Amino acid sequence: MHGFEDQPTSLPDDPNDKRPWYLTLTKYHWFVLLVAALGWLFDCLDQQLFVLARPAVMASLVKPLTPEETEKETTIRRSNAGNIATSVFLAGWALGGVFFGVLGDRIGRAKTMMITILLYSLFTGLSALSVGVYDFALYRFLTGLGVGGEFAVGIALVAEVMPARARPYALGMLQALSAIGNVTAAFINLGLGVAEEAGMPYSPWRIMFCIGALPALLALVIRGRLKEPEQWQKANTSSVVSSKSGSYAELFGHPVWRKHALLGLLLACSGVIGLWAVGFFAPDLMRVVQRPEITRRVYETKIAEAKAAGETAKVADLELLMTAATDTSSNLEITPALKPLKEEADKSISGQLAKWGSYTSLMINFGAFFGMFGFGYVAQIIGRRPTFVIAFIAAFLSTAAVFAYLKDFNQLFLLAPLMGFCQLSLFAGYAIYFPELFPTHLRSTGTSFCYNVGRFLAAGGPLVKSYLEGLFVDTSDPLRYAGVAMCTVFLVGLLAIPFLPETKGKPLPE
Repeated sequence: MHGFEDQPTSLPDDPNDKRPWYLTLTKYHWFVLLVAALGWLFDCLDQQLFVLARPAVMASLVKPLTPEETEKETTIRRSNAGNIATSVFLAGWALGGVFFGVLGDRIGRAKTMMITILLYSLFTGLSALSVGVYDFALYRFLTGLGVGGEFAVGIALVAEVMPARARPYALGMLQALSAIGNVTAAFINLGLGVAEEAGMPYSPWRIMFCIGALPALLALVIRGRLKEPEQWQKANTSSVVSSKSGSYAELFGHPVWRKHALLGLLLACSGVIGLWAVGFFAPDLMRVVQRPEITRRVYETKIAEAKAAGETAKVADLELLMTAATDTSSNLEITPALKPLKEEADKSISGQLAKWGSYTSLMINFGAFFGMFGFGYVAQIIGRRPTFVIAFIAAFLSTAAVFAYLKDFNQLFLLAPLMGFCQLSLFAGYAIYFPELFPTHLRSTGTSFCYNVGRFLAAGGPLVKSYLEGLFVDTSDPLRYAGVAMCTVFLVGLLAIPFLPETKGKPLPE
């Protein structure tokens, strides 16, 4: 990395240079892209750890209120608590995005990125120490502050450093690499699920959040090597422009920037709400779908082991427990004598369900990688706006298909990658398009407003999902019906597209 200090932070495009975009980049360009990608990758690692750990966290922190409370009543309370924690996390994300977006325009992209990474790493680690739903939600809110701020400053940094021809591809790559963070989280969850099934004495979800604290080390690299983009430095040398940097009064006082901010917000709300209120509950759906079969298999295995050992009384107890767990009409009361057997079986069931959630996440992010990478290429051929139209419609159809039809192992390998490809491609679009809508002194502020303020609305998405699940509570699977109903939110983004500019082939606004 030596020698970066002498390299310019951005280079003009050479119209006669016909090389592929990636060959036009200097070592410093690649360094900036790597650092920004790692910042967002670890950001997404944290998000996905939360999504995958959420059921286990709620099972650990939300206990039955009385011995008479039914398992279904406890499950509903846990689902509601998980939805509230998700909403609080998104509210913190939105607030952090608003605050750190402004800070990124005022004190610089690199400094702000370092602060946000330290913030989300610290409170992700502290989430492992939670003893109740309320302190867990507080840690998630504070984590959200850092998560929300990192995206806008990261993509503003890359957008301003990269040559114009390479910019959409580099931003698409940055967003695509976030899938690696999600996949890493899925493998962590998968490994800990196997360990839990084998009888690991520690709570896997607590270990997951401890791992999520490691990205703090990246802040040391940023502090030592990363420079502010020349565009930002020039904008802040002028006292007139500098006084307007990161100003919401300036953003909303200018008719063009105001229009871009409000329509960009609508564009982002569609994808953000769709992902967090619908898409990220797909692993939960797979757990619900697989629970009856996994429960039956676990008890059958334990019954076979007890029979082989000649433990007749244990066989009878396990058969009673299996009937209680698989027959919805059973009213068997779990006596103190049966509880140790039930807890042992529940641990095996929980470990196997965690693996199924991981498989679902892996398949979603396998598709997401190609979807996000592909958005940049398609947007360079047909333009930003038509690519968004295709992506929104595809996200709606694929998400509805997952929640309507996903039932078994074979469908997982087709429907989940398809949904990930379509849903997450939108987020590459946001990374490419939003920096092209605002001038340098408002780029981080405007991008963050579009991408993050929508999370205040998205924070209500899981609560709406809870309400819809309540409407469908008498059905066999409330989550499935609520998901199908909510996926229509992806079509809302289509309303903004006719009124936004096409930025393909145009320079960043100054």
